[in-house]
Amino acid sequence: MFAAWLSPALSSILASLAALPVLVKVLASLALILLLNRLVKELLVSVLAVTLLLGLWFGHGLPAVGAIAWERFRAPDSLLLIAVLLVVVWLSSLMAESGVMRDLVEAVRARVPNRLAFAALPAVIGFLPMPGGAVFSAPMVDSADPNRAVSTLLKAQTNHWFRHIWEYWWPLYPGVILALELTRLEIWQFILVQLPVTLIAAGSGALLLLRRIPRGNRGERRTAAPSARLSLLSLMAPILVVVAVFVLLQVLFPGLQHLSRYVPMGIGLVLAMAVLQLQRRLPLGSWLRAVFSWRALQITLLVVAVRIYGAMIEAPLPDGVLPVALLRSELALFGIPDVLLVAFLPFVCGFTMGSTVGYVGASFPLALSLLGPSPSFGRLAATTVLAFGFGFMGELLSPVHVCLVVTAEYFHIRLLRSLASLIPPALLVLAGVILWQFALRWLLPG
Repeated sequence: MFAAWLSPALSSILASLAALPVLVKVLASLALILLLNRLVKELLVSVLAVTLLLGLWFGHGLPAVGAIAWERFRAPDSLLLIAVLLVVVWLSSLMAESGVMRDLVEAVRARVPNRLAFAALPAVIGFLPMPGGAVFSAPMVDSADPNRAVSTLLKAQTNHWFRHIWEYWWPLYPGVILALELTRLEIWQFILVQLPVTLIAAGSGALLLLRRIPRGNRGERRTAAPSARLSLLSLMAPILVVVAVFVLLQVLFPGLQHLSRYVPMGIGLVLAMAVLQLQRRLPLGSWLRAVFSWRALQITLLVVAVRIYGAMIEAPLPDGVLPVALLRSELALFGIPDVLLVAFLPFVCGFTMGSTVGYVGASFPLALSLLGPSPSFGRLAATTVLAFGFGFMGELLSPVHVCLVVTAEYFHIRLLRSLASLIPPALLVLAGVILWQFALRWLLPG
């Protein structure tokens, strides 16, 4: 009798869970990733387990979940991403092995105050639109603290935060390119309205993160480190090569971007390793240690797992409807005012997808449609600032944001702890974004 009662009750519970809104399912899955990571202390396992659960919760059978995962993994863009990530980690390891990273860190620390060095190093790497670029800057930030006077949590926060201060407007990022295409703003217009958000983000980071770092003694560092006198341009040559090659290939061969956005970056990274070899003449053993390191494989597998999680959200449901389309309609049904929808939808999309391209592509069409057919420049600029700013904060705080994941992994910090610690500066940025979009509406009426 108990079994007979249990079966209908269980079926009712499962039916109720299956009927929950997509927004609830996705947010619950993200919370479960954080919970599992806290319990099992293995982020890769947590992401894969929740990805499987989310796929089943969406109504896919096991074969369908496997097919979605395999299609995302075998896609040319994904394979190129894996290759680029491996080269990023290899280049980082080789720069550390050769001493270039140590010398670069010392040169920066000798030229700027101690606190500013912790921001300058990831900010420089932020000009490279490389996937998971925080894993490249994390060793630099760690090396900037030779006396271990700064907590690993604060170093992880600083690395993740300042790595992204340019992504609000830097036109090499794919998300910015997509936003330019959808808003139809000129590049100079987009930069003009978005640049203040970078200043707000940098100020928030300085106020709530850098201020907690010891000031240090700049003069002592310059005397103690002869490498600090080396040319910054020479030490940054591998990084500058990546930027230069990326820009040149975009200008001279725009078709490469359509083939894959990772091709120009991959070519630049390979040439950067060649430049590094010419500079320091690394032995074969150093190359073998970099190529066959467990860290490179572990980080790459973690990023692949995050990508597969994203595929579950992007793939059509069994009835052919896209989860993101349902998400948009669910939010619209809640009766949220237009201005709040313009902020809330990108934030939710950024938080659930962990990708600038993802939240811009999913939320901007609806946000811009609310403006009507011929919006004034003032309304378009204010809406762009509000949607992009909220979406990017959602992405920055997302448990499936690649940079947050790899930073937490590098510094061996629980993902939930790393995520929670970034909420205060994120709230400050959101407040600044709200004020700035009001200022744009006032300054550019119409």
